[in-house]
Amino acid sequence: MSAYGREDGEWDLLVGAGREFLVERAKLGKLTSYTELNVTLARRCSCRAFDFERAGDRAAMGHLLGLIVERDQQIAPSDPPLMLSALVNYLTANDAGPGFYQLAKELQLLPTSASKDEKFSFWIKQVKGLYERHGASSNLA
Repeated sequence: MSAYGREDGEWDLLVGAGREFLVERAKLGKLTSYTELNVTLARRCSCRAFDFERAGDRAAMGHLLGLIVERDQQIAPSDPPLMLSALVNYLTANDAGPGFYQLAKELQLLPTSASKDEKFSFWIKQVKGLYERHGASSNLA
């Protein structure tokens, strides 16, 4: 079954390479951007990059991040669950994207009625937890 114009084999490559890259970032105690993740995946997987000008490709990146979170929980389960996608943010923002918070709600890690401050606090805890899990010192206040 293909999704967003990519075959299952390509998704498997993207999920594996994406998880590996995000774990590398966590070990360094660093965040990344959607753009940096996109470029890295295209290079490491030798596949076409996501075109963020297209709504379908933006949705596909969100889908990919959800798959990475799922795979990470299978490989390295944590309690409470940590979402590797917390390390990905917009170039011009110091926060996760709306898809991150939506997935957190779907996974029942964040209340559906969470305020902006509660969301931000949740994101900070996720990032710090990922840094701790992978042995990096936190760069967040």
